[in-house]
Amino acid sequence: MKFLVGISRVFVGVLFIISGFIKLNDPLGFSYKLAEYFGQDVLNLPFLEPYSLMISVLVVVFEVVLGVFLLIGYKPKFTVWSLLLMIVFFSFLTFYSAYFDKVKDCGCFGDALKLTPWESFTKDIVLLFFILILFLGVKYIKPLFGNLATTALALLSFIVSLWFGYHVLMHLPAIDFRAYHIGANIQEGMSVPEDAEKPVTEYAWKFKVDGEEKIITTNGSYPTVEGEFISVNTKEISAGYTPPIYDFSIESEDENLTDYFLNEDNLVIVISYNLDVIEQGGALKLEALQDEARKNGYKIIGLTASGAESKQRIKEAYNIDFDFYLCDEKALKTVVRSNPGIIELDKGTIKQKVHWNDLDNLQLPKVERAPEPLKIENIAYFVDGAMSTKTEVEAIDTETIESVSVFKEQNKELDSVNTANSSNFTSLVKVVLKK
Repeated sequence: MKFLVGISRVFVGVLFIISGFIKLNDPLGFSYKLAEYFGQDVLNLPFLEPYSLMISVLVVVFEVVLGVFLLIGYKPKFTVWSLLLMIVFFSFLTFYSAYFDKVKDCGCFGDALKLTPWESFTKDIVLLFFILILFLGVKYIKPLFGNLATTALALLSFIVSLWFGYHVLMHLPAIDFRAYHIGANIQEGMSVPEDAEKPVTEYAWKFKVDGEEKIITTNGSYPTVEGEFISVNTKEISAGYTPPIYDFSIESEDENLTDYFLNEDNLVIVISYNLDVIEQGGALKLEALQDEARKNGYKIIGLTASGAESKQRIKEAYNIDFDFYLCDEKALKTVVRSNPGIIELDKGTIKQKVHWNDLDNLQLPKVERAPEPLKIENIAYFVDGAMSTKTEVEAIDTETIESVSVFKEQNKELDSVNTANSSNFTSLVKVVLKK
């Protein structure tokens, strides 16, 4: 028994420290996962969502120090009871998540290692087995050092863990395990290899054949059956390959500009997943950042999930005039753990990433920026349905004009004219004369 306790002590202690440290490296990320658990679709505890970050820090600090306590033998009974209660609670969460298919990733190892709900539950059951060994053999857990040294180490582990959690919250994670780390290329992260595993879905078709219900299973194709179709149910057998980045975009109100901006050189992006909760200290620094970026030849834009009203309010309140484009809130929270956070892109590759507290560390040396190409407007003129010229239209007596219609964006009218004339008009002016 003593040998089993010794093996379990090392295994559980090291695993708790590693798991806790990975989450402590990114407490904001773990808080987002807790908020997902607290949501109405999972545990239905929405009143806890505002406290997700506080709970996140407390849980991961406790997880790390429990691992240290176990290894050094500090207060064995308290430590083992705490480990048991914690693993029972997390076993319940992961089982609930897996059985009811609520949360796809438990966040047990942050972004460093993704586990499916059933894998997470299995991991917790294995841990529960070893913790039960510790519980039954707690008398064999002896301190590695004297009382003073053991107490000092226990206190030091708590202080260091708490300091580290605060440090990464005020800056950025010390180790970036996400697909948006410095050096990563966003286009490459979104690409799917040609030989990637394809998703597999099973289709269960229900028919009424000769008065009896019959179910036929296929991989998607409609079965050839002489009978009355009733319904079809689908079941995912395999999700297939999912690229590391799948929900990132840069969009205006009416077009997707992702490819355009990901091919830009020297692009600074200010990221705020929600402008209504942007931290004032960071927002106050945006005007100076905007001026410095432009002076040194960089293009600057914003990315947010907030609406037009919030964008305008922030621009007026903090005297900034760069445009904010739209992106999914969850994606923005993943890109940078700061609100606002700043990244520098060069043809889609992340060159720099900083928390607003570290904005002074953002290096923007002067660069030569190619002038923006002139947009030449090519206008088509029509008078009573017949093609005309600008000179002829300007010569028309305004008293004889019934109406004037101007089309400046791509539309069916403009597309029809370009197709009929094999042209590339960018605008259309249609004049209708009085009868």
